[in-house]
Amino acid sequence: MISASLNFLETLFGTLGDIFPIVVTILVFQYLVIKRPISQPKQLLLGTLFVVLGMVLFLLGLEQALFPLGESMAKQLTSAEFLGLDESAVYVVSEHWAAYAWIYLFSAAIGFSTTIAEPSLLAVAIKANGVSGGAVSIGGLRISVAIGVALGLALGSYRIVVGDPLHYYIIAGYILVVIQTVFAPKAIVPLAYDSGGVTTSTVTVPLVTALGLGLAESVPGRSPLLDGFGLIAFASLFPIISVLAYAQVTSFLASSSLSGDDDEI
Repeated sequence: MISASLNFLETLFGTLGDIFPIVVTILVFQYLVIKRPISQPKQLLLGTLFVVLGMVLFLLGLEQALFPLGESMAKQLTSAEFLGLDESAVYVVSEHWAAYAWIYLFSAAIGFSTTIAEPSLLAVAIKANGVSGGAVSIGGLRISVAIGVALGLALGSYRIVVGDPLHYYIIAGYILVVIQTVFAPKAIVPLAYDSGGVTTSTVTVPLVTALGLGLAESVPGRSPLLDGFGLIAFASLFPIISVLAYAQVTSFLASSSLSGDDDEI
């Protein structure tokens, strides 16, 4: 009980220290640059307290639940007993990459589900729908981003298992993004690039990081420092690819429908 209280207080003071520069910056600009009083100061103070409390509880939840959960799932899914491999035998992991199929599926599923639950993605999707006058579907954008994260995490997990260098995948991915950017509808390109950033937020990052570290610790011959990190890069890159692909497919279908109507006329 005492340890939990000390942990809470330590996290609380750490969070206050992180938020303090933001508050100071806002107050300086409000009173010295804009030179206007803050409207509804009581409501603003109450909201700030809620934010601080929420961040503290979230950080404690990460430490006590999400990080251990991701690591334990990775270790259980990659155990020799679960994979049906001889634990005492020495084998080349890259030659048995297919045995880790469940970890690829789990990575894809956790990537899809956490992205759908990502509040920052929902906020961006709502704004994009409003600005575009409904042209950008909220559900379509969220699902396309979630599919991109799922594919990216599955491929990133495969990279950890086989031990391939990370930069090969990232370079190839961005080459594909550049090619897609040339042919994709120009209105969707900025939104697609932003979609890669909103996935690396409060829900996705903790589980993805824990998953990568747990996987690197469990796979023989892998280093948590060299191989455990990098999954977030896949979670940022592949949503760009999937959103651009979604826009290209919908644009193609729309043009095909219009051309078909013209032929009928």
